[in-house]
Amino acid sequence: MRITCLVDNSVGHGSPLWGEHGLSFLVQTADGAVLWDTGASGTVLDHNIRTLGLGEVNVRAIGLSHGHYDHTGGLDVAFSAFGCDTVYGHPDLFSERYSLHGGTQKDVGIPVDRQTLTSRCSLMLSAAPLELLPGVRTTGEISDRPFPQGASSRLKAVRDGQMLDDTYADDMSLVLSVPSSIVLLCGCCHAGLRNTLKAVRSQYGEKLVAILGGTHLASVDEQELAALRQTLTNEGVPDLYLNHCTGNRAIFALRTFFGDQVHNCPAGTATEF
Repeated sequence: MRITCLVDNSVGHGSPLWGEHGLSFLVQTADGAVLWDTGASGTVLDHNIRTLGLGEVNVRAIGLSHGHYDHTGGLDVAFSAFGCDTVYGHPDLFSERYSLHGGTQKDVGIPVDRQTLTSRCSLMLSAAPLELLPGVRTTGEISDRPFPQGASSRLKAVRDGQMLDDTYADDMSLVLSVPSSIVLLCGCCHAGLRNTLKAVRSQYGEKLVAILGGTHLASVDEQELAALRQTLTNEGVPDLYLNHCTGNRAIFALRTFFGDQVHNCPAGTATEF
């Protein structure tokens, strides 16, 4: 199984790839490929697909980690580039979402309505875990959340006509089955990384060998970082390929503790399992 970061906030020094505040990964398996999130603009996704020579990959499914624009904005390009017509997500994917900052309100939800998307693809929405391809499954909704979430007081959602704090009910990750072990591929991990790991451990008994993607640790306190380090230690210290919303402070803190098992994961990073 090969996992390539197509879109991230950053690119490697001297790389011809482009970056933006967004995330997208390509998961290639023996049974085809899954596109996990689509970045924010589509422009960056298109450029990076072409630059990496991945336009001919047989993408059989698109999975969306949650309904924020920086993970769903490239859907049109994804359809055009790969010809895929099946999209997986959570039933709350189309919730109205806003960011409040400096007295302004910005729409940060998925930039396509449900009716339009349904007219273009087969839409599979489920709070339960779903298999996208053999060995590639969503976690399903992370409903048990005893630990801190990857939340922000500025991020709101409309429920019953009211603007309330976003509960991120739709936040999901992917679990990839690789030889004798599993890999966790996150989107933003708004549900909280420790909560997500708890859900994964309740579903799988195999050794967790790697965690990739955005983990929304930028604003967590030292107590939560210490608790996360213990959780990762209990898991046998998987390799960490962290990007997007993880935050440099958290990456530095984890690298200080775990050393070379913590990696940056800019656009273009490819790993094989």
